Amino acid sequence: MSYVAPVKDMLFNLKHLANLEQIASLPGFEDAGLDTARVVLEEAAKFNEEIVAPLNREGDRNPSSWHDGHVSTTPGFAEAYRQYIEGGWQGLQHPVQSGGQGLPKAIAAACVEMLNSANLSFALCPLLTDGAIEALLTAGSDALKQTYLDKLVSGAWTGTMNLTEPQAGSDLSLVRSRAEPQPDGSYRVFGTKIFITYGEHDLAENIVHLVLARVTGAPEGIKGISLFVVPKFLVNPDASLGQRNDVHCVSIEHKLGIKASPTAVLQYGDQQGAVAYLVGQENRGLEYMFIMMNAARFAVGVQGIAVAERAYQQAVRYARDRVQGRPVDGSLKTSAPIIHHPDVRRMLMTMRANTEGCRAMACVAAAAHDAAHHHPDPEARQQNQAFYEFLVPLVKGYSTEMSLEATSLGVQVHGGMGFIEETGAAQHYRDAKILTIYEGTTAIQANDLVGRKTLRDGGLTAKAIALQVEKTEADLIKQASPDAMVVAKRLAAARKAFVQVVEFLCNQKDPNAVYAGSVPYLMLAGNLIAGWQMARSLLAAQIHLADDQEFMQAKIATSRFYADHILSQIPATRDAIIEGADSVTMMAVDSL
Repeated sequence: MSYVAPVKDMLFNLKHLANLEQIASLPGFEDAGLDTARVVLEEAAKFNEEIVAPLNREGDRNPSSWHDGHVSTTPGFAEAYRQYIEGGWQGLQHPVQSGGQGLPKAIAAACVEMLNSANLSFALCPLLTDGAIEALLTAGSDALKQTYLDKLVSGAWTGTMNLTEPQAGSDLSLVRSRAEPQPDGSYRVFGTKIFITYGEHDLAENIVHLVLARVTGAPEGIKGISLFVVPKFLVNPDASLGQRNDVHCVSIEHKLGIKASPTAVLQYGDQQGAVAYLVGQENRGLEYMFIMMNAARFAVGVQGIAVAERAYQQAVRYARDRVQGRPVDGSLKTSAPIIHHPDVRRMLMTMRANTEGCRAMACVAAAAHDAAHHHPDPEARQQNQAFYEFLVPLVKGYSTEMSLEATSLGVQVHGGMGFIEETGAAQHYRDAKILTIYEGTTAIQANDLVGRKTLRDGGLTAKAIALQVEKTEADLIKQASPDAMVVAKRLAAARKAFVQVVEFLCNQKDPNAVYAGSVPYLMLAGNLIAGWQMARSLLAAQIHLADDQEFMQAKIATSRFYADHILSQIPATRDAIIEGADSVTMMAVDSL
């Protein structure tokens, strides 16, 4: 059940895939090179392995509880959170002027993965706070920043995201919560919000809710939605906490997984209305909320990688210890640990290759985000922003779907014992399921990838990425090792299939045909980008083999497995998208 952070793999990605030394040459990141990354990651590993990870099982057994409007978190969470904020982990990637450490997202993403591997339920509280910070940094007034930002960056206060209502799931045009303007420039909010992660808890002294609501008289639909800051406790002019605001937790949900994370139903305005402060301009709330949502979507993708890593580590340990059956090759004459059986090796390698591929993809995406915000050349910023935005739905959608396969395989490796709660394998499987749902289901990520990221520019960004993949193919062929040649062949077939699908989507006139293949397209694109990064990893591992022969040989083997067993699935996915659209909708609705 113990967790060991994969620091070596993370540093490999930062050095060879994210080009961290280049990032460290950008304005504001001068002290954020590999030496800094190594120190930060090693400290993060120590904290998460020793303090946070031991609470994971306890949180599943003894989840958060609600009583008379108050939520008590799992025993041990409050003390762990105190140590988390004392260590400055909340502010890792946030501005120095707000009390943060100003490190690149590429480094922070690795630390976020460790936190989520250690304890997914615990990590959700800082995750939402990060999103609230991003929204205020982008759209908050100076007064809002002065009042809330330092406290959020330090972790003294936590943040939430309030979108969903009982009648409005993903369709935010149906939001009914209303905001009534007040003479002093504030607003009073009335309404009910559901599925609010850490909407009430006992970890911090204040909770800063970011809430979507309609100002009285606003237009219908998404164009009439505004964003508000609604604190749990009002803040006095001297920055001390004042009276309790008119927002209360009326219940928390009982869930399949992430049981220690309180998912609250919040009631605003039972009395005189919850005091609220407008973020930015009226009726632009959805635009601002998407800043928070994009930050959260990337982080949820990292959660998928994190839980897959935890499940893989546990499955490997079990496979080394569980003795059952003789090896089919006759290498042992007695029963052996199941790790000697080829199919167990296949399952473990699938878990490992998928996890490492998605980790590499997320690291490269984070590096693009850093360049998009800090590069001195406007054209380079624009190119990196387009690349990052294309990858966000892949990191979120593909990595979380991958986590379901990985955690399911983790249960399978355990056999019947995996179905028994005491082993802990089932918790990873249950925890992972929500990742494909919250912050936008996989279909919502796929619709974003198709509509905003592919069709909007006629496939230009997608095809530009394909050209970068093709350059890696050339590097593999130049390397000319047997493994490199095989990976080059698989990568070329995958790239060509990807381009064919992009052209199909851009030239298809029937929207049903386009969106029938949206999720398969997301899975194809995610597979390609992760496989591309594994191909780059193989190149780097072969060049630097002498640096750490055992690690580099394992990286080469994992990259080869990815190409043979995962990347090779892309041509079949292409066929399903291009040739199978009609069969998705051909059956009458009443016959389903």
